[in-house]
Formats: sequence, C-alpha cells, structure tokens
Amino acid sequence: MAEVYTAPTLAEFERALEVVHRVTRRTPLESSRFLAESLGVSRVYMKCENLQRTGAYKLRGAFNRLNQLTEEERARGVVAASAGNHAQGVAYAARELGIKATIFMPLGVALPKLQATKGYGADVQLVGASFDETNQAAQTFVAETGAVFIPPFDDDAVIAGQGTVALEMLAVAPEIETFVVPIGGGGLIAGVAAAAKQWAAANGRTIRVIGVQAENAAPYPASLAAGEPITIQTKSTIADGIAVARPGVRNFDVVNKYVDQVVTVSDDDIARAIVMLLERAKLVVEPAGAAGVAAILAGKVSATGVTATVLSGGNIDPLLLQRVIGHGLAASARYTKLRILLPDKPGQLVRTATIVAENNANVVEVIHTRHATELPVSEVELELHVETRSLEHGEQVAQALRDAGYVVRVGERY
Repeated sequence: MAEVYTAPTLAEFERALEVVHRVTRRTPLESSRFLAESLGVSRVYMKCENLQRTGAYKLRGAFNRLNQLTEEERARGVVAASAGNHAQGVAYAARELGIKATIFMPLGVALPKLQATKGYGADVQLVGASFDETNQAAQTFVAETGAVFIPPFDDDAVIAGQGTVALEMLAVAPEIETFVVPIGGGGLIAGVAAAAKQWAAANGRTIRVIGVQAENAAPYPASLAAGEPITIQTKSTIADGIAVARPGVRNFDVVNKYVDQVVTVSDDDIARAIVMLLERAKLVVEPAGAAGVAAILAGKVSATGVTATVLSGGNIDPLLLQRVIGHGLAASARYTKLRILLPDKPGQLVRTATIVAENNANVVEVIHTRHATELPVSEVELELHVETRSLEHGEQVAQALRDAGYVVRVGERY
C-alpha cells in the first residue's frame, strides 16, 4: 500500500512562521465590497501576496526549506528549475542565507523574471524549450555537482512555509470561514488548508477550503476522483504559474484530506478578474494569482460567511498584461468587435460612426476591407472595435446599426 503523507502540524506551521518572518513581509489583508456583493456575503478579504518580496508567496516555502539545510548541504549550493516565481523565491532566499544558487530557466522565460532572478544573485542557466527539458538539465546538474535540489511544491518544509499565509490571515481576521486558493502543484493550498483546518480545530471553529485551477491545466479534479495523482494533457493557459500536469505526491494527500472542493476557471474568467483587480482594488495581479477572484466573479464559489482569497503573485510581464487587459475588457463586454457590411459608396463610414456616437459608444479601431473574396463586388466590410459599458450596451449599438439597414455581426465573421 502506498504511503500516505501527513501534513505538517500546527506547531510546525507556527515555527515556520517565525522563520519566514525573517525575510518576508506581512502582506496586507484587504477587504473588497465589490467581491462581497458578487458573492453575497458580508465580507471578502484578499491576501495581497502579489506585494510580497519577490512578488509572490513562493519566498515563504523556499526560505523555510533552505533554512533547514545543514552546513554541509549549504556548502554544496542549491538548484531549482522554474520559469518564474519559484526561481525568484529560491534566489532571494539563497542570497539572504549566503548560499550559492543555480537556477535553470527555459529559453523563452519572460525578461522581467529572468532579470529579477539574476538580480537576486543567482547563477541563471537558460536551457530547454520546454519546462521538462529545463527540469532535466537541473537534475543532471544535481547529479554532477551534488548541489541540493529545491522542489517548488512537493516538500514538507515548502508546504509548511506556504501555510504561513493562512496563519497571517487568521491572525488579522479570525472570523474567516472560507478560503479560496489557487492551485498549481498544490504546495500553497496544501499548506493553507492544513494550517487553517488545524487552527480551526484548536479554536473550536469550522473552516472550508476551496481550490481553484485553470480549466486548461487542472489535474486535481480528475486526480481526486481517481483517488490518486494522475497526469493530464494540459492546454495553453494565461495562468502559467498554476499550469501543472500532475499534482505533487505529498500535496495530493494533504489536499485530499483537507480541501473541501476544487473548481476550475477559464482564461476569460481570469482576464476579467485581472481587470477588476486593476480597476476596483488598484492591484496588479498575475493570472495565476487572480484565479480565486476569477472563481468568485464567475459564480464558481458558494459561501455563506466571511470569505478570503489569496492573490498569490503579481509577477506579470507588462506585454502580457497589456494583452490580458484587452482580453479582459472584451470578455467583460467592455470592448466589442462589430463587423458590418456596407454598400461601397461614399458617406457610409461617416454614417456608421455617427450611429455609434449617438449610442454613447467610442470607436477605438477601424478596419475597412473591400478586397476580401467572399464579399460581393458592390459591398465592403467594416470592422469596428468599440468601447462599450456592458454586453447590453454592445447589443444596443449593434441593433441601432441594424435598424439603419446594415447587416451586423458581433465578434464573428459571416
């Protein structure tokens, strides 16, 4: 029979909290009236780990793990394989403890993450077009040099370090009844769930924990149904920070015991959440970090009491942020694409623009096509990208154009 791993004890989480506070910030726990109204509860808190040193909660687990190394292990140095937050966490923790760190990152890693990891003093090796190739290179380096490999989530000390997030939240808001936590490999939710549930038992309380995965990379629902970790075929997702094909072994056992429910969200849900966090909370959050908010806004979470979610990271490439904002505005019906068939004669462009303006919408881009082979000789296609207030407002604009005699499609081709 396979060994079942047990979570760190509450005492171990509390010791980890003392350790990580040597380098981490006690990030703020902000409340959101907008999310509370969306969920229909009295209060929703957001734990702002996007404001943590290195920009993510990963520093907690990395520092707690490195702090437990023996002097002999420290002398050998540490190795990690990561495309982002884990890399930065290990690099920062190693610098603070005076340990040499070698970080393997894939060739296509985002420039800000690469620069930050180097800035913390790590020796960065760019190897592999995929993470599997990068990880294999790191394992080869470990075998050749004897350096200590630091896993991103499947490790007891890492889980204990990540669980300190829950203890900080409960110290500020002991009334929390439901935690909503992003899941990748499971290190964060394993720590948060085990720490919160043990804290609740010690204080005569009941706490629910809900995990959130990106629907294009969600191995936990299938694994929990099967009763063991299974590997899935992932698809592309903007939430690269939680895009994992298989749960960690330790993480799975802890999640299976302590987590009440796992839900999934789409990239559109995540993009809408990022826009909401920018507009309403004035917070920059990476796609993986916004998964909990996405689940709340998408109606995937049911709660009756005080709820809290973890904004697990804020390390997003500005170029990706630009694209995500545009996608989020479109997903929120704040940015509507209209395709209009026009008679090929003077004055039609002015007429359509006037109708859009009369309906209080703003044209931000115009594409005028007269040579597409599918168009009749006497007609042209006009593509308008329009700022709108809502789905209803976009339909209002489209209907006004139809009422004027035009053939209009919203966001699609003929």
